[in-house]
Formats: sequence, C-alpha cells, structure tokens
Amino acid sequence: MSSDFEAYEQDFGTLTAEITNKIGRIPKLGGKEKTQLVLNVDKQLEEVRELMEQMDLEVREIPIQSRGMYQSRLKSYKGEMEKLEKDFKRSRIAYSDDVRNELLGEDAGSSESQRAHLLDNTEKLERSSRRLEAGYQIAVETDAQAETTNAQGEPTLRGNSRVTLGTLSDHRQQTILELKCVETPDV
Repeated sequence: MSSDFEAYEQDFGTLTAEITNKIGRIPKLGGKEKTQLVLNVDKQLEEVRELMEQMDLEVREIPIQSRGMYQSRLKSYKGEMEKLEKDFKRSRIAYSDDVRNELLGEDAGSSESQRAHLLDNTEKLERSSRRLEAGYQIAVETDAQAETTNAQGEPTLRGNSRVTLGTLSDHRQQTILELKCVETPDV
C-alpha cells in the first residue's frame, strides 16, 4: 500500500512542478494565450486535488504503526497545495511590466516625480496648518483681551470696533455743537 502512496507522491511532484512553471509564465502573457494557460493550470490543480484525495485514502488504509509518518507527509503536501492555489490566484491578476506600462502610460516609471509632488503638497499642507493655528491663537488672545476689557468696566460695541462709551460721549458732544452752529444763523 505504501508503494501506491509513493507513486502518488511522484505524480504530485511532477504535477506541482509543471503548475509552478506555468504559474510563473501567466503574468507575462496576455489575451488568449493567458486564458488558455489559466484554464490548463486550473485543470491541473483539479488533478492535484483528486490525487490528494487518493493519497488521503491510502493513508487511512496504512497500518496505525506507520500511518503517522504518511500523515505528516500528506499534511505538508496539503500545505504546498494551498500555496500553489494562492500563487495561482496572484498570477492571474498580476501584470507584466509591458502590460503595466500600457495601462498606466509612459509616466508609470516616474515614481520620483510623484514622490516629489507628494512632498511639495505635504509641505504646503503643513504651512497652511501652521497659519491656521496662528490665526486661531490670535482669535483666542483677542477674545481674552475683550473679556479683560469688559471686566474692567469698559464695555465695547459688537464687532472689532474699540470705541468705548467715553469716546462715544465725546463724539456726541462734538456733533451737538456742530448742529447748534448750523441752526443759529449769522445775521
């Protein structure tokens, strides 16, 4: 029985080597060639799954004394199979450099210019943030001064005007005097 398992192991090794080779070629291809190769690899992966099932059945029929060794080998083959399936999925969506350049255009390799542009924008953002913080600090200080002024008994008008009641009174008196001069005729 272990000879059947060993024959399955040889088939597994051959199939996985072929699949690995094809998986490496998939990203470099395009169009129908890529589609055909993907279908071929998919069929071979199905063969490997069936082979793994056969190996599992063989291990169950091996006497208990020897079964542990074969189970550990089967477990490592299952891990290898999972890795192959992951690699296959990645290779189906991976693109070769030619395809990548075709999709992204000629500027695909200009990562340095993109990086420099990103750094410039980051610096502008930092400068703007500092200006906003300075403006906020001025607003806080202005509010604090207004509260201090109000606490000292000099009420201010709304807005940014700094006219106190004393100066308003002076302006009112001046306006009244001007009006009196206009009302009395110089005859």
